[in-house]
Amino acid sequence: MPAASREALDAPRPWVAQVMLQTIGRVGARVGLAWIAIVAFCAVFAPLLANSHPIAIKMDGQWSSPLLRHLSRVDVIVFVTAVVAVAMALTRLKLRIKAAVVFAAIVSTAVLTFALMSPPRLQVFEQYREAEAEGRVQSVLRAPIAFSPQDRLRDQFDPARPHPWSPSRQHLLGTEAFGADILSRMIHASRVALAIGFISTGIALIIGVIVGGLMGYFSGIVDLLGMRLVEVFGAIPTIYLLLAFVAFFDRNLYLMMVIIGLTSWVGDARFVRAEFLKLRGQDFVQAAVASGLPLWRVLFRHLLPNAVAPLLVSASFGVASAILAETTLSFLGLGLVDEPSWGQLLNQAVTAGGGGFHWWLAVYPGLAIFLTVFSYNLIGEALRDALDPRLKKN
Repeated sequence: MPAASREALDAPRPWVAQVMLQTIGRVGARVGLAWIAIVAFCAVFAPLLANSHPIAIKMDGQWSSPLLRHLSRVDVIVFVTAVVAVAMALTRLKLRIKAAVVFAAIVSTAVLTFALMSPPRLQVFEQYREAEAEGRVQSVLRAPIAFSPQDRLRDQFDPARPHPWSPSRQHLLGTEAFGADILSRMIHASRVALAIGFISTGIALIIGVIVGGLMGYFSGIVDLLGMRLVEVFGAIPTIYLLLAFVAFFDRNLYLMMVIIGLTSWVGDARFVRAEFLKLRGQDFVQAAVASGLPLWRVLFRHLLPNAVAPLLVSASFGVASAILAETTLSFLGLGLVDEPSWGQLLNQAVTAGGGGFHWWLAVYPGLAIFLTVFSYNLIGEALRDALDPRLKKN
C-alpha cells in the first residue's frame, strides 16, 4: 500500500465523524434511525405511495398521468430538497458548502414552483373509479395505496354501513369518521410530524444559540438581563399558548411551528451559556480576540463548535417534544382542519361514528406517535453517551 494511502487511513477522523460513528454504533440509535428513515421516506414519497389519482392511465384511448398533473407545490419542493440533501450527504464537501447548496436548492425550487406550477384546485377523486366501472379505462397504474388522504369515498357511501370502517382487504388500516383511508392519512401525516419537529427545533436552536452565546461570552449585565428573559419564556406553557393562539387566529401549521420554537429555546440557551462561560477564558479564544477577529467569528467560529455537544442531545429531544405538542393539540380537536395528522386520527377513536371506541383509530396512530417519539429519545440517549468522555473506550 502506498505511503499516502496508509497515512490517509491512519489520520484521525473529524470530531463530528467520530461522534456520528459512535452514535450509529449503538443498537438504540440504529433502531431509532431506522424508524425515522421510514417516516422520512413516507414524507418524501407520500404522493407516490398513497394517491387516488393514477400514476398513469389509458382512458378513452388516451394516455395521461393524473398524479403528476395534481402534484402540489409542496410535493415538488419536498422531493427536490430530499434529492439534493441526499446527494450532498454522499459528497465530501465541507459542511458549510453542503448546507449552502441545500438552502439554495430549497429557495430556487420554491421560487420556480410557485411561479410556474399551478395544479388543479378542484380534485374529484372518484372520477377514475367511476370511469373504470363504466369500462372506459383500458389500462391503469395506481399507487400502492389507491386513496388520497382527502378522498372521502363519496361514490361508496352506504347509509346502512356508516364510517368508520374496520380494517379490511381494501382498507388495510380501516377508514376514519369521514371515510378517508387511515393508512393514506398516516403516510401523509408523516410530513406534518417531521416538519413541525425539525422547523420548530431549528427556530429554538437559532434563538437559544444567539441568546445563550451572548450571555455566556459577555456575562455581567448582559447575562443578568438574558437570564431574566430565559425565566420569563421558561414560565410560558407551550400548550396553553398554542390553545390561546388557535382560539384567536386560524389553525395554521406555520404558526404552530413558530410558537413551539419561540417557547422551547430556553434549555438550549442555558446549555450554550454554560459552555461559553467555561470556554471564554481558554487560550484559543483569547488568541482569537487578540488577533482582532470580529465578534461574530469569535462566537460562532471558535466558541460554538466547541460547545455544540449538549445542543445535539437537546435537539433530538426537542424534535420529539414538538411532535408531542402538535399531536396533543390535534387530539384535543384544535389542530389542523383538513391536513392529516396522527393526533387528529387518535381523537376520532372515541368521537367518531356517534360514540363507542374504534380500536383501529387508536392503535395505529398511537403506535406511530409512540415509535416516532421513542426513536428520537433513543437517538438522543445514544448521542449523549457518545459525547460523554467517561464512557469512551481508552
